[in-house]
Amino acid sequence: MGSWEKALDAAGIDDPGLREDYSRQRRQVTRYKREAVLAAGLLLPPRLVPHVIAATAHMHRTDTLLDSGPPDGRRAAYGRWEQEVADGLATGETTDADLRPLLNTVAAHPALRDRALEHLAGALADLDFAGFATEADYQHYLDGYSLPAFMVVATLLGPDGDQTAYRAACRTFIDASQRLDFVSDLAEDLADGRLTLPQQALDRHGVSRTDLEQAHDLPGLRALITEQLDLVDRTLVEGRAVVHLVPPAHRPMVRCMIGLDELTSAAARADIPALLHRSAGPTKPAALRLLTREYLRARRANRSACR
Repeated sequence: MGSWEKALDAAGIDDPGLREDYSRQRRQVTRYKREAVLAAGLLLPPRLVPHVIAATAHMHRTDTLLDSGPPDGRRAAYGRWEQEVADGLATGETTDADLRPLLNTVAAHPALRDRALEHLAGALADLDFAGFATEADYQHYLDGYSLPAFMVVATLLGPDGDQTAYRAACRTFIDASQRLDFVSDLAEDLADGRLTLPQQALDRHGVSRTDLEQAHDLPGLRALITEQLDLVDRTLVEGRAVVHLVPPAHRPMVRCMIGLDELTSAAARADIPALLHRSAGPTKPAALRLLTREYLRARRANRSACR
């Protein structure tokens, strides 16, 4: 029996059809987040892995509906999906094979129900995205979209009971992580017609949208990106507080998430002009070293706990 089948058993997912639904979603998530699936399988308790996969798959399906096709069609498709999910969460039942894992996960982790509804309510902020005039607009986007989306998975990693302090720490972390995504994916977003850096920041450094779109390597552009990465790094340091608010068994995964962002920020900073042409990310050896370090740390902690 493989580790995935053992994880399904540990999670109490016995129905053959439901096991296949979860397995199909695992295959789907692996296609676009292979490293995340690997990390979850190695660093999280087996009983939690299928539920994290289901939450991640749900987020991806929602995001895909918001990103695919003409805007009017997206809005209509999302409206149908929003109603279907809301009905499923209300009744616990659905005929949609891709929604069944989420409903089963909500039954196992009831706190996720409200987080899923918050995500649905805020998701249209991404469809209506037209750029940020100011830093305050970016912070509003975080509260309306980024944090609710992140909490769909993060709720599963958090403490039992009151998650108020944990949610606040998650908000700090996602501030850093979202800003980093916008910086590291700058070229890709511009190609899609999205300027994700606040216009206020561009103006402060004398950089225009045209400069970014035409990849002009200007001193002001380097200063702009450096400023954004400085904000990322400072906020990531503050966001590390989240590690101590999750159960010990979940800390290796959370440390790995933060560590990957730290590696991504360092890669972006190492070649700022390249961000105008391609996305930045950690090298595979660096990511593998991080994953291995956290895996060995988790194993040592598990052995100590069993003594």
